[in-house]
Amino acid sequence: MFKGTTILAIKHKGETAISGDGQISMGNTIMKNNTVKIRKLYDDKVLTGFAGASADAITLFERFEEKINEFHGNLPKAVISLAKEWRTDKILRKLEAILIVANTEKIFIVSGTGDIIEPDDNIAAIGSGGPYALAAAKALVNFSKLSAYEIALESLKIAASICIYTNDKIVVEKL
Repeated sequence: MFKGTTILAIKHKGETAISGDGQISMGNTIMKNNTVKIRKLYDDKVLTGFAGASADAITLFERFEEKINEFHGNLPKAVISLAKEWRTDKILRKLEAILIVANTEKIFIVSGTGDIIEPDDNIAAIGSGGPYALAAAKALVNFSKLSAYEIALESLKIAASICIYTNDKIVVEKL
């Protein structure tokens, strides 16, 4: 479902970073190479990234931004509120996207099925290249001295070298 996207979030060594590739695909065709799929919100204190249909993801970004502002930056409360609304609203429920959200304390994956996942090891990835980026990040955390920013970048480079739906036009943001 979420072809053409890889997003990775990591908390490591006191730093939080999120990286995303730039590829948008429709079926087997690359439609765009340098789309930015990550954003900073709430006075640059929250990082977000999406996989899935772009228009749906933009709708979710807007809803999440409303929630994070409503709850004054409280990430867990904003995530729970968004997931509840997303799951119960007839229009939102049809959106085909998934979000990663992070701040300096927490990382969450949020889906339209009501899933809210907080990774045990402070690393999360979504999209078609997500499993490759996740595996790379776990290895780099355990066997390198890289920062969260560097791991986020290198993990997406590795995913791009393996996954045909991930490219090397990578954007990384950090807190």
